[in-house]
Amino acid sequence: MPRSDRLFRLLQAMRMMAPPINASRLAAEMNVSLRSLYRDIDSLRAAGACIEGERGYGYRLVEDYALPPQTFDRTEIEAIALGLAEVSHMGDPALAKAAASVLAKVAATLPDDREQQLFHAISQVYRPDARYTEIGNIEAVRQACWREQALDIRYEDKGGAQSERRILPLAIVYTDHALTALAWCCLRNDFRMFRLERISSLSSTGESFRPRRAALLRDYLARLGEEAASAPRTRAPAP
Repeated sequence: MPRSDRLFRLLQAMRMMAPPINASRLAAEMNVSLRSLYRDIDSLRAAGACIEGERGYGYRLVEDYALPPQTFDRTEIEAIALGLAEVSHMGDPALAKAAASVLAKVAATLPDDREQQLFHAISQVYRPDARYTEIGNIEAVRQACWREQALDIRYEDKGGAQSERRILPLAIVYTDHALTALAWCCLRNDFRMFRLERISSLSSTGESFRPRRAALLRDYLARLGEEAASAPRTRAPAP
């Protein structure tokens, strides 16, 4: 691993660990010797990082030179804390890990009083169970969306009928009860929604549909908006 990458990873580890951070823990996290870790901390300090502590007493990253200072008001901090907490309870391990990383990066750019407000926000999420059970193919669909590559899938509809399709995945939608892929279906030559738990198998074709994804997704969302606007509204019962 290039030394610059290792130093960046060390900064990120120090952002995410609760201070004071023991050198042995840091060395284990970075998979380096204590001697290498001490050298890397000295290098970060020489580059401008404000790291309190010393050998044998632990360390604390006080001022993160790698990120510009952020100015969020109290309500914005509550929104950040609530949004990241919701993501961490979704049941998607990759996004939960990313949410923790984002929280650490944001906290590293805040003044001390704002950092405490972030970690002790009054807006909390309580979910005894994850919103979604882990779905094995979600990462493959996510990667296909990012890379704008077609997928071949085997899909079971709500009636139990099986079909094989080629789709152009556009987005993953997190609804109250399911994870759904918005896609262009090459079999139907139209937009379709696919529940991820009903995709029994999938494989990447390597076929690129770049740069069509953004335009296709925009058109699909516009259609969904029109359908929602034209749908009859259910009147609430009189009190």
